[in-house]
Amino acid sequence: MAALGWLTPRRRSATARSVLAGEASAEAARKSSQDVQDIEDALAEEATAEPEFPVLGDDRAAAFFDLDNTVMQGASIFHFGRGLHKRKFFETRDLLKFAWQQAYFRLAGSEDPEHMQEARDSALSIVKGHRVAELQSIGEEIYDEYMAERIWPGTRALAEAHLAAGQKVWLVTAAPVEIANVIARRLGLTGALGTVAESVDGVYTGKLVGEPLHGPAKAEAVKALSAAEGLDLSRCAAYSDSHNDIPMLSLVGHPYAINPDAKLRKHARQLDWRLRDYRTARKAAKVGIPAAAGVGAVAGGTAAAIALHRRRR
Repeated sequence: MAALGWLTPRRRSATARSVLAGEASAEAARKSSQDVQDIEDALAEEATAEPEFPVLGDDRAAAFFDLDNTVMQGASIFHFGRGLHKRKFFETRDLLKFAWQQAYFRLAGSEDPEHMQEARDSALSIVKGHRVAELQSIGEEIYDEYMAERIWPGTRALAEAHLAAGQKVWLVTAAPVEIANVIARRLGLTGALGTVAESVDGVYTGKLVGEPLHGPAKAEAVKALSAAEGLDLSRCAAYSDSHNDIPMLSLVGHPYAINPDAKLRKHARQLDWRLRDYRTARKAAKVGIPAAAGVGAVAGGTAAAIALHRRRR
């Protein structure tokens, strides 16, 4: 400051203040830079400490996906019915009945057990007397005609992330297992758990084996398959749109609500489950984002991106 002695007191005071301001600014910049570095280091440490999900090579983990409105838009049984009607399996009035059940399903935004049961009863009466092999072959054609374009790209990306990690991926659905197996195979998944229709000598009898794979029955199927496969359910993931599948979602360590109905959305938020909604361009309020299983795609159909680390609210 001695170098300022030749200046007038006013000029000296102004200059001193400028020096002080400059020094303070430089110190703040240095501190800010260090703060930024500290934050980056902390984020890097957090990202390193938190494992990726799905975990690569974890063969005791698997993923279980509901089908209707989770993997596929709408009800698979309706699309199957359209294909059977086209092939003269039943009359137009029966197709209209299917259409009403589908419209109710979409407007209500969730599965109504009574309507779903009625749809399955109709389907059972239609396939009665037909050979299982015939329906399986027709199912392949119907998938291409009505189902392929209705697969949610975002949900498919989630399933593919599990497959890429070396894990098995299963559909779990109340739809007939023959339909479910076709869809699983066409999507490159491991297999499917579905409602089993009784057959004798390869011909459908028009009855079920047990009951539709719905609600608690899905949870029982997942538990039975997990025991047979030697899986650790705490390391597994499950995905569904419906509150009816809360028993299945509650079994696993990584539950996800996909395109959820109102009851499931509320339940998911209360338990801090992850949530994704592909039905509109509006991103749903996040309960969380699944890591390594990109979720960019929405109903418009852009491909999902792959994220490296889990991000939380």
